[in-house]
Amino acid sequence: MITAKTSIQELQSLLQQWVELGWLRSLDSALAGFLAEQVPGADPRVLLAAALASHQLGHGHVCLDLAATLAEPDFALSLPPEGEEGLADAWLPSLWLAGLTLSDWQQALAQSPLIAAKGEAERPLVLSGERLYLRRYWSYEQGVAEALAARIRDDRDVPDDLPVWLERLFPEPLRINGERQTDWQKLACALAASSGFTLITGGPGTGKTTTVVRLLALLQGTASQPLRIRLAAPTGKAAARLTESIGNQVVRLPVNETVRAHIPTEVSTLHRLLGSVPGSRHFRHHGGNPLPLDVLVVDEASMIDLEMMHSLLMALPAHARLLLLGDKDQLASVEAGALLGDLCSQAEQGLYTPERKAWLEAVSGEQVAHPSLLAGDSERHALAQRVLMLRYSRRFAGGSGIGRLAEAVNSQQATLARALLGQYDDIASVRIKGEQDSSLNRLLYGGRGKALGYGHYLEVLNNTRPVVNTAFDDNAWHDWADSVLTAFERFRLLCAVRRGPWGVEGLNLRIAGLLHRRGLLSAAEGWYEGRPVLVTRNDYSLGLMNGDIGIALRLPEQDGRAVLRVAFARNDGSNELRFVLPSRLSEVETVFAMTVHKSQGSEFEHTALILPEALNPVLTKELLYTGITRASQHFTLLEPGRNVFEQAIARRVERRSGLLESLQR
Repeated sequence: MITAKTSIQELQSLLQQWVELGWLRSLDSALAGFLAEQVPGADPRVLLAAALASHQLGHGHVCLDLAATLAEPDFALSLPPEGEEGLADAWLPSLWLAGLTLSDWQQALAQSPLIAAKGEAERPLVLSGERLYLRRYWSYEQGVAEALAARIRDDRDVPDDLPVWLERLFPEPLRINGERQTDWQKLACALAASSGFTLITGGPGTGKTTTVVRLLALLQGTASQPLRIRLAAPTGKAAARLTESIGNQVVRLPVNETVRAHIPTEVSTLHRLLGSVPGSRHFRHHGGNPLPLDVLVVDEASMIDLEMMHSLLMALPAHARLLLLGDKDQLASVEAGALLGDLCSQAEQGLYTPERKAWLEAVSGEQVAHPSLLAGDSERHALAQRVLMLRYSRRFAGGSGIGRLAEAVNSQQATLARALLGQYDDIASVRIKGEQDSSLNRLLYGGRGKALGYGHYLEVLNNTRPVVNTAFDDNAWHDWADSVLTAFERFRLLCAVRRGPWGVEGLNLRIAGLLHRRGLLSAAEGWYEGRPVLVTRNDYSLGLMNGDIGIALRLPEQDGRAVLRVAFARNDGSNELRFVLPSRLSEVETVFAMTVHKSQGSEFEHTALILPEALNPVLTKELLYTGITRASQHFTLLEPGRNVFEQAIARRVERRSGLLESLQR
């Protein structure tokens, strides 16, 4: 047990053992060691708290929740035993924290020269009630809270002809199965027109992109002069998909050419928008050099971490409108923070004031009505007046098993979710008996009916190749490469974890070997024709973004030789491809299997989600929901273990932060 009398050597031995077990990062242990050097004789309970606060950042938490850690240490810290059982049990955090009370821990922290109470002094750690922060993240959280609070108070004058514009952009009443329904997209446009800050959330197919395109037409059409509008997303993949989607919708807007011409269709990454400074965490645009824009739209906001949101808000001029889009139920960012989840925590209930509700109904002609809506008041629910949830999915309408399964998982109805897996043609579960399970191999090679596997894209590759003597600049090669990429995007295997027999790393090798043995790939390692690769870091010199997927293909050179090049879709609506030599690609990995996190922002006809054999800290209902909703036509759940699916549904992501509390002050 850790006490004030525990020696520094004993604490360092404990932390080192946790590092060796994979429970702690070397960085976390090093922080405790550094602080011990700065303050000789520091209370070991404080040093342990510092190491754990650093560790929590690695798991997406902005701070260390002291009470939650003491109540259930092994779960709160996501430290499952991974070594030999007896050894692991001896070093479990629950044993070392046993006997430590919340009041004793808080008192030790409050008395330490390493700790500042609520950030009042320049010290490396900040204690706020039951939460302990590294100072940098305390500053980020406070900066984000202050900036958002100011924008939440930012009411905008609306044009007198707002109802006319809403009718023009939404000419037909929304009907579902012949019955008139509330058009939440129309209400979202009305809400955003009246505010300098708006957050629109909704699941797949609810029309977030459609809404924002019409909103931009409304803002641009009613402005006295052309607005400077910028569109951004957290990753290159998300930016590319939004570019393609917006480009397709702008041409169909019921507005004149002048308005249409001033609605941008190019989406950049947040890093490019802010102007990354190489070799640092800083950006060219900041409070002293704000972004030159009037309206900023950010898609896939669930993927934005706290540090990036802070940088974005600091660089945003005070007069600019900010519109955030995202699915509140998806996985949060890989880095620390769960901003969209925090800000949308009451989106289901609406909590609009009677005045706000009446105004929305008056300008839109829609009824603000839904069984889950509750009334709010302006003081306690100021944020809620800026948030709107889109509630009808056109993608998963009618008898979609995928939609019903996603809803059951999201509402944590495990029994219903299990029952649904056997009731619909578009969803299925497969019990896997081992690493060489024949049913798994059949699925990966090619399923039946709507279910697709990787054999499909390789059949397209091998069976539709242009004749050998066709020149590379002939359209036939471009069309062939495009068809191979399109075929590959129809199926994807998603994993919850990276390592282990059911993780990305092992499955990518196994799938390549399977396809090689079937004669569809010439090799299973290195560079070979048909190898699909995922770009893992933005490369602006090549025009490739993190998340882009390409396939290695043998293409003819001018001298008649066949050379391996990797074909990537530009994803800008141009239907163009770029071909890159493998030697120029240093930040790529094979991508037969990919993590659910990496799949965010993507959609596949058939998605297969494989779970690990035993419950893992990353398994939550958010991960399952995100994986399920990547499928548009068919979803397969692959289960090596028993009851893991149900156990994961019962758990949800709990990112520790104090953002909402700071916003409500």
